[in-house]
Amino acid sequence: MPAVNEDKLNQFVFKALGDLGATMSSVLVMLGDRLGLYKAMKDAGPLTPAELAKRTRTAERYIREWLLNQAAGGYVEYDAKSGKYTLPPEQAMVLADEHSPVFMQGGFQVCAAVFHDATKTEEGFRTGNGVDWGDHHQCLFEGTERFFRPSYEANLIGSWIPALDGVKARLERGAVVADVGCGHGASTILMAKAFPKSAFIGFDYHAPSIDHATTAAEAAGVSANCSFGTAKSTDFPAHSNGSRMKGRAGAANGSGGDYDLICCFDCLHDMGDPVGAAAQVRRRLTPEGTWLIVEPFARDRLEDNLNPIGRCFSAASTLVCVPASLASNGPALGAQAGEARLREVVTKGGFTRFRRATQTPFNLILEARP
Repeated sequence: MPAVNEDKLNQFVFKALGDLGATMSSVLVMLGDRLGLYKAMKDAGPLTPAELAKRTRTAERYIREWLLNQAAGGYVEYDAKSGKYTLPPEQAMVLADEHSPVFMQGGFQVCAAVFHDATKTEEGFRTGNGVDWGDHHQCLFEGTERFFRPSYEANLIGSWIPALDGVKARLERGAVVADVGCGHGASTILMAKAFPKSAFIGFDYHAPSIDHATTAAEAAGVSANCSFGTAKSTDFPAHSNGSRMKGRAGAANGSGGDYDLICCFDCLHDMGDPVGAAAQVRRRLTPEGTWLIVEPFARDRLEDNLNPIGRCFSAASTLVCVPASLASNGPALGAQAGEARLREVVTKGGFTRFRRATQTPFNLILEARP
């Protein structure tokens, strides 16, 4: 055996111990969300365990141990003199504010789902078979929507759409938009609220998600210009009222496709046939149309993704994204595909223009034109 460097060994032992503590603590973070503990601490100032238990109608003994864990992890602060705990405003943005751009509770729900489904994933490792998106635990669907929605709320209307060539003005005049792979419809509903003169339809092959999205649109008051349908990315249909919308360049006279804008948010890499999906988008777009592709941030060289973001996204990719594509005998692009591989998919689908419109630390925002 090679000689062991004891200093490196000890460093790694403590690193693994930290990961073990974080993994077990993630269950407590999820419980803090479900029980309303973080929301109760937000803006409340210092609280004793008894005070937090009273606010949340929970058992003080459990709360006392939960707070110890949260303080040890730096999620809350403890004052030894008063015996009270505080949720700092920075942590509150991540843990308690649903509309904060850095709210991450949905990610912990995703973690719960992949633990539930570990046996299915293990079978995939042994056989090479996939695990279909719809075969995962229910926590995955709600968690994914809650994880991505804050970023969409912070960026989609204010920066991503304005970064596209001429798209914002087109939406303001009245356009027809498809949101392919829409999941629970968060992105579709946001756009429908912002651009009431345009018509939006979200497509997803997971029927329960479409049911949820339809209900969410009704609750948001956008049913007049926002609807949802069950369809695959390779065969989603034309918009039935496309020729009657204002600002139509091609559909009114039968030329070209039907949609002025087609969006794919954090889903192209999951698809069983991403090139086929690209070709379908190309068929459905008007000649002047735009394809907005939002993907997890990744650089093209593997070694440039060996960082906390790459670690998080590659874990999700191993447990959810790659299995979803393999379930349909797909290429399994993975959540760390990078811009070069995505460009290849888009151009194989028939697009001639492709560029990075903008980016965030967590997303690539790509624009494709016929």
